[in-house]
Amino acid sequence: MSRSLVTHALPYANGSIHLGHLVESVQTDIFVRARKAMGNECVFICADDTHGTPIEISSRKAGVPPEEYIAKIHEEHAADYKAFNIGFDLFYSTHSPENEKYSVLIFEELRKRGDIEQRGVEQMYCGVDKRFLPDRYIRGICPVCATPDQYGDNCENCGSAYEPTALKSPHCAICGNDKLERRTSMHYFVKLGNHQEWLREWTSTPGRLQEEILNSLGKWLNEPLRDWDISRDAPYFGFKIPGEDAKYFYVWLDAPVGYLSTTEKWCELQSPPRKVEEFWGADAPGEVIHFIGKDIVYFHTLFWPAMLKGSGWKVPARVHVHGMLTVEGAKMSKSRGTFINASEYTAAGLDPEWLRFFYAANLGPTPSDIDLSLNDFKNRVNGELLNNVGNLANRALSLIWKNGGKLGSMPKDAQANFSGIEDREARIRGFYDKCDTRAVINEVLEFASWGNQHLQNKKPWELFKSDKDAALWELTVAANVARFCARWLEPIVPKFAGGVAAQLNAPLGPWGNFDWLQNHQLTEPKPLVRKIEETDIAKLAAKFVGPSESPVSPGARGPETAKPVEVEPAAPPVNIEQFALVDLRAGKVLSAEKVPKKDKLIKMAIDLGEGQPRSIVSGVALSYKPEELVGKVVCVVANLPPRDFGKGLVSHGMVLYSGGGTREHTVLELPADIAPGAKVK
Repeated sequence: MSRSLVTHALPYANGSIHLGHLVESVQTDIFVRARKAMGNECVFICADDTHGTPIEISSRKAGVPPEEYIAKIHEEHAADYKAFNIGFDLFYSTHSPENEKYSVLIFEELRKRGDIEQRGVEQMYCGVDKRFLPDRYIRGICPVCATPDQYGDNCENCGSAYEPTALKSPHCAICGNDKLERRTSMHYFVKLGNHQEWLREWTSTPGRLQEEILNSLGKWLNEPLRDWDISRDAPYFGFKIPGEDAKYFYVWLDAPVGYLSTTEKWCELQSPPRKVEEFWGADAPGEVIHFIGKDIVYFHTLFWPAMLKGSGWKVPARVHVHGMLTVEGAKMSKSRGTFINASEYTAAGLDPEWLRFFYAANLGPTPSDIDLSLNDFKNRVNGELLNNVGNLANRALSLIWKNGGKLGSMPKDAQANFSGIEDREARIRGFYDKCDTRAVINEVLEFASWGNQHLQNKKPWELFKSDKDAALWELTVAANVARFCARWLEPIVPKFAGGVAAQLNAPLGPWGNFDWLQNHQLTEPKPLVRKIEETDIAKLAAKFVGPSESPVSPGARGPETAKPVEVEPAAPPVNIEQFALVDLRAGKVLSAEKVPKKDKLIKMAIDLGEGQPRSIVSGVALSYKPEELVGKVVCVVANLPPRDFGKGLVSHGMVLYSGGGTREHTVLELPADIAPGAKVK
């Protein structure tokens, strides 16, 4: 049994949890549930990030003390996480005695080893607000690319980092005052360069970071690392630096310390109590694993490991970075109305497990962004979770219930058909560990499709007329397939999986156990998941309304509605005999990759039920990333002759796409339960 402590980034206590936050929460929760299901010790902790100037100012505007302000936010955050079944072992706060204790301890240890330096800093001072302005409270023109309205520390347009004093035409972001003064204040710095060689070694350790993240760190590690200012001037909501009256720890020092302090709080709550050193001691067994978004990579792969190493604590074994959420192909935006809060989603009566399944179906091991397309959301949940896995369980269990409610005995030759089930579970274990839930779902859907096809072939509803035992055998096969699918999906959709277990009247069984459930009394089956209706999509689409926009229709692509197109006149008519010559087939995309030196081409391996996948090339690389196509069931023109692109690249068939949407090409998808090779009529 392995031991791991898993965290995800601390939500800032200055706003609500939104659907973008939930990408990380769902991914981390799935990882933890999978590890626990496989028999490993895995502690999942998180906390609200509660300090800093934004909270100090927001609480002042709200007319309440900061402590009261963050307590209300904490209550809201906890309720949202609970609604989406995010199973923290402890969700705490960085405004805690434990966090102050460890922030001071780490600071003092770094100071002892010569990693802390104090020196004067020239800062902007607002005479109206009578305060030094932190970099995020100065706005102006980027000194590198001249983009207006940028923060005082980095440009969102070109990505350049700079000192606040370098910003052109600066003004106070609090009151708008553009007559700022330059004053000097004494600040504390961590000499990050002291750890540069060690950080190069730590980041390059295999398995620590994804390749894409390691590559992006090169731009920092190949240059001397800048000293890190870890202090802020009063007024500030946070912890005072020891020996100072008007200096506070910068929030980015005490926020990651929240991982350690929350672990200590969890240890105190155990019976008997445990020690934080079991997880964070420099030589402690097991792993510390962080899940974060790609916007905070610098802090978690440079600052935080250096702080831990310098103060004698365990460093993370792995930092997993996920991509950002877009909505209908566009960046989440408050002005467009696509900044949807978790509470708005649940208040509309939408099932949180729909979103958990959809996110999992789109998340792979890389930090690629994922897109919440409402049509895709509906089609994947209805086609894959409902019509494939859910349909298999409901069909089998309902027929058994109507015929006595008891599973039959499976003949040995039936069980022999499942000789590969151990290998499938082993693959799924590996996919969960790599955070490749997209591959997990593909494995489960493939097995469930086999079960559905098995039912269609054996037709037990007809067998009941002549051989009840044989009919029950076949239904028991299907029921066991559904049981294994539910076991493998439980980390993703625990409520759905629990429903399968309840109707089977038996646990799903531990991972590694392949005993079959037989001669067993069921409970009355009920629908396991509600279908997503157009009215549900309309409720979400109604959120996609900016200040001067009208609601988007359920069938549109959301915040960026379909591009206006000139409708071409219909082609000359064809008769039915001519049309019948076109052989349209359902095909499942097994893999996809860009064609080197061909910017527009994607090469796909597509299962058309022929035993051997076909290679089909589409010119859609400007509309889709290859991984977005994998797993989709698409419509293929199957009787086109092979086309040779040269250099061994051959395309045998054509995938159908539509134009006129926010993408130049939108693939025509079929429901996920349609078997590869089925004719499209």
